Amino acid sequence: MSSHNDALLARIATALERMAPPAPRPPDFDGADAFVWQAAQGHLQPVPKVNRVEIALLKGIDRARDMLVENTERFARGLPANNALLWGARGMGKSSLVKAAHADINARLAGKRGVRRLKLVEIHREDIESLPQLMVLARDSAHGFLIFCDDLSFDAGDASYKSLKAALEGGVEGRPDNVLFYATSNRRHLMPRDMMENERSTAINPGEAVEEKISLSDRFGLWLGFHKCSQDEYLAMVFGYCDHFGLKAKRDRIEAEALEWATTRGARSGRTAWQFVQDLAGRLGTKLR
Repeated sequence: MSSHNDALLARIATALERMAPPAPRPPDFDGADAFVWQAAQGHLQPVPKVNRVEIALLKGIDRARDMLVENTERFARGLPANNALLWGARGMGKSSLVKAAHADINARLAGKRGVRRLKLVEIHREDIESLPQLMVLARDSAHGFLIFCDDLSFDAGDASYKSLKAALEGGVEGRPDNVLFYATSNRRHLMPRDMMENERSTAINPGEAVEEKISLSDRFGLWLGFHKCSQDEYLAMVFGYCDHFGLKAKRDRIEAEALEWATTRGARSGRTAWQFVQDLAGRLGTKLR
């Protein structure tokens, strides 16, 4: 009977082992400067070539650019730095700035004494609950980690924001010294206004209900606002791209076509400027290197 039980227990143990998720592969942080977090596998997928633009091409966001670069440089030097929330208008270069700042710091400070090389790790919005697991992987590395979540926001009934709050500052261990969290969002408080108003109207203590949700954005010490650009700023973006890529056309023609392009899309933004320049380059038969 004992041998039968032992065999049964062995089969159960084998079945449970097969059901268990595979052990995460140790990340090779020296193999790349950017990774995408694969939460289901507990794995960091290297990104050989990051889709980004040079920081000099980001026009109309000078103040936000300078503040984020300065914050990122302090972090690379091992000095105190803040988690950053880049919020505001769509298409104004929020995610582009994060990626450009990362590249700029690594290029300018490469090899300098007391500076750690920064690794950019993108985490998807739906994987936020696995952020503590990602931080454990990063904690013991000599590198600095910019964990980046693009288009971060939370809707009614979504409790994963609590995981983010705990990971950013709360918990027993807190955020590792070599980890910084950057997020972009169209919402300043990461929650839709109607959701907060609903909490206020239905809660027994409305102030506390709303405060818990708004306090999430307070975990970001650096708030950078991005607003719709003026016509002059929009044209500066267009001509900045044209000059950089050597697009040959009359300036008044480019200006007229760029303004018409923005009108048909109902918005002036960095993204609209880039889309126009891609169209212009295609019509001119010029490749964008």
